[in-house]
Amino acid sequence: MGANRGGVLAGPPSGQVVVMRQMRVAQIGVAVGAGAALAPLVLLCEVSGERYLPIWIGAPEADAIARAGSGSRPRRPMTHELIGEVCAALGAHLDRVVITDLRDGVYYAELVFGADVRVSARPSDAIALALGADASIHIEDRVLDQAGVPAIALEGRTGERADPEAEVERFRDFLERARPEDFGPSGDRGN
Repeated sequence: MGANRGGVLAGPPSGQVVVMRQMRVAQIGVAVGAGAALAPLVLLCEVSGERYLPIWIGAPEADAIARAGSGSRPRRPMTHELIGEVCAALGAHLDRVVITDLRDGVYYAELVFGADVRVSARPSDAIALALGADASIHIEDRVLDQAGVPAIALEGRTGERADPEAEVERFRDFLERARPEDFGPSGDRGN
C-alpha cells in the first residue's frame, strides 16, 4: 500500500513490483455459523484461479453491492453512485480497485484513477463503485495468500461444486423472511 496523503495515496515505490490477481464478485450472501448471528458477506473469486475471498460487510453495504451488480438504481443516488457521478463530472476515470491489505480482520482497499492516483476506500464501497463504473477488481497476491480460500473448501460434502444458482435462490429466500435483528448487533468491521 502506498503512503497516505490525506486519503490520496502514492503508489508503490519506484521499481517495487506488486503482484495482483483480478477478482470478480461471485456472490453476495449471508454466512451462517453454528450459534453465530447471520453475517452478510461478499464473496470474490479469482478470474483466473481457484481461490475465493470472503469479506464480511454490513447489510447496507451488501445491498449497495447487490444493487450495483444488478444495475438497479434508486430514484436518488446512493453514496457509491454519487461518488461515481462526481468522478465522471470531474473527468476522472476509475481504472480499478485494489484490495491492498488485511490487518486485524479489517481489509483495506484503494480506488485507482488514471495516472496512478490512488484513494483509500473500504472494500465494500470500492467494490460497489467498481461494479457501477465497470472497473476491474484486484487484490494484492500477498493478501489473497493470507486470506484466500481454495475452491475445494467451498464445495458440497459430496465433492461436487456448489450450484451458484441454487445458492443465490437460497439467499433470495432468506431475504424475503429476514428481519433487521437477524443480522446481529449493528456495526460492521469497517470492510
